[in-house]
Amino acid sequence: MKIATFNINGINSRLPNLLEWLGATRPAVVCLQELKADQTGFPEGPVSAAGYEAVWSGQRSWNGVAILSRIGQPILTRSSLPGDATDHQARYIEAAVAGILVASIYAPNGNPQPGPKFDYKLAWLERLRKHAAALRRTGAPIVLAGDYNVAPSDLDIYPTKSWDEDALIQPESRAAYRRLVGRTWTDAVRYLHPRERIYTFWHYRRMRWQRDAGLRLDHLLVSSNLRERLAGAGVDREVRGFEGASDHAPAWLTLAD
Repeated sequence: MKIATFNINGINSRLPNLLEWLGATRPAVVCLQELKADQTGFPEGPVSAAGYEAVWSGQRSWNGVAILSRIGQPILTRSSLPGDATDHQARYIEAAVAGILVASIYAPNGNPQPGPKFDYKLAWLERLRKHAAALRRTGAPIVLAGDYNVAPSDLDIYPTKSWDEDALIQPESRAAYRRLVGRTWTDAVRYLHPRERIYTFWHYRRMRWQRDAGLRLDHLLVSSNLRERLAGAGVDREVRGFEGASDHAPAWLTLAD
């Protein structure tokens, strides 16, 4: 069973790329972020024609998340992250798919830092940590997949000082990610590739894709009852090279039956 996460950076403008990737790789479940489409603007018809059923939480501008499945209708369990009733940004959606609880996550970027956007990022990640702990206590098999907007360590960013002031690599951001992962969750890609430089994001500027100057921002966390089923994990980095590509590439894991 292959589960993938992909910050599509505008689902309608990147729809041909998405459909090409889906057709070539056929993941069972896909978590999408940064739809940049409201609830009525999601391309349900083309996604369905590709063999996927979907649930989504749409929003214009920079947000919007979705879960696609070709192994049965995703059963929506939550369409927002709990903990702040005033937060209406579409950054979290959760559904049951084939006996696994899957969440699609689009954490805040947090720039510029310091400032209110960075404070929101840290508070949002803490809300996610608390909700993840509550999910874990249910005993369900869980995958938390998405764009966390954190490069967890220096291994997850190309050697440079140009990002030193960026919210993605601040000590507070990395500490928040470590608290989330804790002793319970497993970062699938890093677990199976403990010392390899693997990136999921390459900025459009300064030829960063061509220079392989990337960051690993997109992560799949699995609950402890799925760790032994991890059979593979990686990044479909060639998707970043498509014409008109998102600045992210899909990350994925496979679970043994």
